[in-house]
Amino acid sequence: MVIGLSKAGIKGIAIINVTLMALAFGAKESTGLVVPLLIAADIFAVIYYNRHARWYYIIRFLPWILAGIIIGVLIGNDLDESTFKIGMAVIIVVSVLMMYWWDRRKSKSVPTHWAFAGTVGIIAGITTMIGNLAGAFSNIYFLAMRVPKNEFIGTAAWLFLIINVFKLPFHVWVWKTITPETLLIDLKLLPGILIGVFLGVRLVKIIKEDFYRKMILVLTAVGAVLILFR
Repeated sequence: MVIGLSKAGIKGIAIINVTLMALAFGAKESTGLVVPLLIAADIFAVIYYNRHARWYYIIRFLPWILAGIIIGVLIGNDLDESTFKIGMAVIIVVSVLMMYWWDRRKSKSVPTHWAFAGTVGIIAGITTMIGNLAGAFSNIYFLAMRVPKNEFIGTAAWLFLIINVFKLPFHVWVWKTITPETLLIDLKLLPGILIGVFLGVRLVKIIKEDFYRKMILVLTAVGAVLILFR
């Protein structure tokens, strides 16, 4: 349900799902298990928000993310579970601190030079491969481009559908974190995504952003600590 809410436009909440799945299934194993669920939710989001997508932003940002994903595959492939778990927890904490800093800073201006898009894109690619946590970094890119809310959601829907499909073969054949067993679990969880998308489309219109973001930051920080000491 959390994945569905996130893909329907409740940005930032997906980080809770990453934390919960890592606690339930293990850090590295959970990254592969979640990807098919993300793709299913991305498809629903694309169907609903497709009319708002702006391909100009996707084309500028996507190559950098794909490069980051390949780097993430190489980095994460040889890491043991303990090191991988620490890396995921660090990424979560950094994402939380970055979102908190962004909310608190007075100036919302962000560099729009290609080097900015490249740096943010590569980091987003690495973090999405290692922890399915590109959201915080891609959000900064879209905010820098001053993309309106609906265009933000529609463009992000297509961007993440492409990214998650690109990640599939690496999880299947390199990391081996997607198996028939994990796909069976995904199938059982699919109804929750449908409920989340249905609720998210409605909640995005009425939710109070300030309270929501504070709640997400606190819960996520607690989750990162739990992953470290699990």
